[in-house]
Amino acid sequence: MRHALPRLLMSLVLLLFLVLPAAAENGLAIDPKACLECHEDVVSVEEFSASVHGQNACTSCHIELSDLQGHMDGTIMPEPVNCVRCHKPQTAEHYASVHMLNGVSCSDCHSDVHTHSYWKGDKKKVVEKCTGCHDDHTDYLDSVHGKGVMAGNPDSAACHDCHNLHEIKPVGDGQSHDVREFHTSVCLKCHADEEMMARNGVFNVAVKTYMDSYHGKNYRLGFPELVAGCADCHTSHNVLPAADPNSSVNEANLVASCAQCHENSTPLFTMYYSHGSHDKDKYPLLYYTFVAMTGLLVSTFAVFWIHTLLWMFRGFVENREKKRELMEHGFTQHIKDPHKMYRRFTKRHVFLHFLVIISFLGLSLTGLPLKFADQHWAKVFMEFFGSAANAALIHRICAGITFIYFASAIYLSIHFLFIREDIPGHFLQRLFGPESLCPNFRDIRDVTNMVRWFLFRGPKPTFERWTYWEKFDFIAVFWGMFAIGGSGLMLWFPEFFGSFLPGWAFNVATIVHSDEALLATGFIFTVHFFNTHGRPEKFPMDFVIFNGEMPKEEFIHERGDQWKRYEAEGILHKFEKPKPSGILYDFFFKAFGFTAVFIGMALVVLMVYAFMHGSH
Repeated sequence: MRHALPRLLMSLVLLLFLVLPAAAENGLAIDPKACLECHEDVVSVEEFSASVHGQNACTSCHIELSDLQGHMDGTIMPEPVNCVRCHKPQTAEHYASVHMLNGVSCSDCHSDVHTHSYWKGDKKKVVEKCTGCHDDHTDYLDSVHGKGVMAGNPDSAACHDCHNLHEIKPVGDGQSHDVREFHTSVCLKCHADEEMMARNGVFNVAVKTYMDSYHGKNYRLGFPELVAGCADCHTSHNVLPAADPNSSVNEANLVASCAQCHENSTPLFTMYYSHGSHDKDKYPLLYYTFVAMTGLLVSTFAVFWIHTLLWMFRGFVENREKKRELMEHGFTQHIKDPHKMYRRFTKRHVFLHFLVIISFLGLSLTGLPLKFADQHWAKVFMEFFGSAANAALIHRICAGITFIYFASAIYLSIHFLFIREDIPGHFLQRLFGPESLCPNFRDIRDVTNMVRWFLFRGPKPTFERWTYWEKFDFIAVFWGMFAIGGSGLMLWFPEFFGSFLPGWAFNVATIVHSDEALLATGFIFTVHFFNTHGRPEKFPMDFVIFNGEMPKEEFIHERGDQWKRYEAEGILHKFEKPKPSGILYDFFFKAFGFTAVFIGMALVVLMVYAFMHGSH
């Protein structure tokens, strides 16, 4: 019995060597133990069994070694392993990566393929593997991200969180759209997660404040190549707290960081609040500026929208009254030559208003998409313009036109007050006289009488040359030029103004410019359009601003006091027009006018939609 056991074992070994080649020849997997009899210098049985590939046979990867005897004889040798047979998704990602383009294969990273173990989300393993080749990025290890990973924080960003594990895209041209987008998009994956940021004690509104900035709005609109992204200020790998003297956003290094884009940056310029918000405690100046502008918007719209609604209802009633009178008596009021034309505006006035319309529509069409950058329609607008850069160019051209007509208004005002000889009186008499656009005590009476008419408490008032709402429109241009124009110039030439103004002035200018522009567009496209074109007695359009003409009947009914004054002064004949404007002229300007009104109303709809469905 003692001699039978050794003989049995020898018989089994012999049988194994006889069976395995036959099994291999039949395409069956070979037991790895057989391979490791010879290749124990590559890996031990224990190590291979414990690896991720331990459940596979050697021939699962080395498929050409189906003839074990041929391999043992040296006639069949292993070829490079094709990992795609099992790892199709990973191989597909690798195939499109910068590693593939540079000849980096699977085994270059997974060199321990025979002992490779599950990484189980351990980011340290990824960092150690990447820095094995990318030793020029060891500064990452000193960054907040690198230290977090090495400390075992699973939330901290490792190499693959930004660059992926297998689908690693080339950085390439640092100014290309894809690379510029990458500089920000990878940061958003973590920093947009407010719960993760709160869990790690990180500033959790960085993404929102960035997206609300000029840089972030351009990124949202699809043009990251035009502005600074996260990595431009904070760097890609050496991200450090602002208090660290080596940080790119440390106070001592801010000038150099900003100068990457703004070459003439100064210490004053760097006082800009990159992530400023309307937080009362952290940024009181921005908070109170926002509150003041919001109060201006709400109060202005409240007063004038109520005025508009009252006028709209009273105007419909008035039209019905006129219709009833016409049906009963066949006329409303006998006026000799009711359609005789009188000049209300000169060609110069018409031309200046034409410039106003062109510039205002251009500013609105190019500015509103930036304000509402989170809206799909805003991206459509920018694609129509070709890019945000083109929109900015058009915006600045229209701003230039605005300064031209504003300078013309200043000149006309000076000419009216001091030079014109056909208007009696000295400077103050002209300033507060009936021909002036400056408010006076009469306007208080006109407002009171108009409200009484709204409430059916008195007759509809007649006016002088200028109504109180027309004077408000004129004065609003002056206020708007200082608010929108002044802030716009600051944002247009930041380096110049940043040489003598603190950087936070640009934060204030941004709030003022944005909200005042919203007030202007909302007011013009609702209140002004109603006052001039939408009120029942004028609908659908008052053409007087385009041809400068006003029929006698309208002159007497609406501006009866001006008619009486001209009549008393004996100057009515100076304003008579022998013939109306031409057909082609009327056709062009009516088409232009209706187009402008349509664009304005469409923008109102888009703004309302943005407030209802956007992040504002």
